[in-house]
Amino acid sequence: MAGFERWGEAMRRALYGPGGFYRRELPANHFATSAQTRAFAAAIARLATETDVRLGRPDGFTVVDVGAGGGDLLAHLAALLPDRIALTAVELRPRPSGLPERVAWTPEPPERITGLLTACELLDNVPCDIAVVDAEGVRRYEEVDPRGAVRSGARLDAADADWLDRWWPVKAPGERAEIGRPRDEAWRALTARLDRGTTLAVDYGHTADARPEGGTLTGFKDGRLAAPIPDGTCDLTAHVAVDAIGADRVIRQRDALRALGMRGERPPLGLARTSPVEYALALAASGEAARLADPAGLGAHWWMRTDKD
Repeated sequence: MAGFERWGEAMRRALYGPGGFYRRELPANHFATSAQTRAFAAAIARLATETDVRLGRPDGFTVVDVGAGGGDLLAHLAALLPDRIALTAVELRPRPSGLPERVAWTPEPPERITGLLTACELLDNVPCDIAVVDAEGVRRYEEVDPRGAVRSGARLDAADADWLDRWWPVKAPGERAEIGRPRDEAWRALTARLDRGTTLAVDYGHTADARPEGGTLTGFKDGRLAAPIPDGTCDLTAHVAVDAIGADRVIRQRDALRALGMRGERPPLGLARTSPVEYALALAASGEAARLADPAGLGAHWWMRTDKD
């Protein structure tokens, strides 16, 4: 069993190492995401179509979903987008049964992409270190053991100290912050694979004017919040410093969905009498739309978007 180590390495081992959480578990068994819903897929389909038109409907247009989970988003998109648009899921676990044949399944993103690259609740799971300010005002790495016990470790290196100075300047003894530099680098690396099109990250997050005191690291297990213990039995997640990512546009999900035409109005009650099946489907869709736009829930997620023409 590992001893004390920095949080970044502990998260990497617990989430993605041999027997790690994301190599064994389906996200849908532990928490709900926007990407699991048909209404979200409908909005992404519209964004993909807008991007396709913007690029002049090029050959080889692909929608790539990084951190695809069980493939829910691409399974929905397979029914919404024309066959000329390729669909690629990027995920570590084996391909799930029942996924449409047109959805390619791979552990690594394509080297070059023309199209739409999405990542829904991926960056919050990119392992990151945690800084804590000691009694002398020195910023140090927090270390953790597999049981969740923590202690102060070495001083921050220059790159992480610089990131904190710019994006999350903790200084007082006892202050604590998640170092988002690995998330920034991961997103820049994914965006660099895009030749033309749009990259979109959707995630929990915060901005410099409202950084959460003490950070946000937590665990999820069986649909409930759990202590962030890096033993491989739970999800480990920390919100994203969305203003540090370097996206062209950063907006709340509720506003992004509204711009893509999503509405949450309930269908007219008269439809229940004339077409009960249509009414039931429309009612379910309006419920999903309302949940996706809820400012106290998924609607507070951030959309981080960059376009390349």
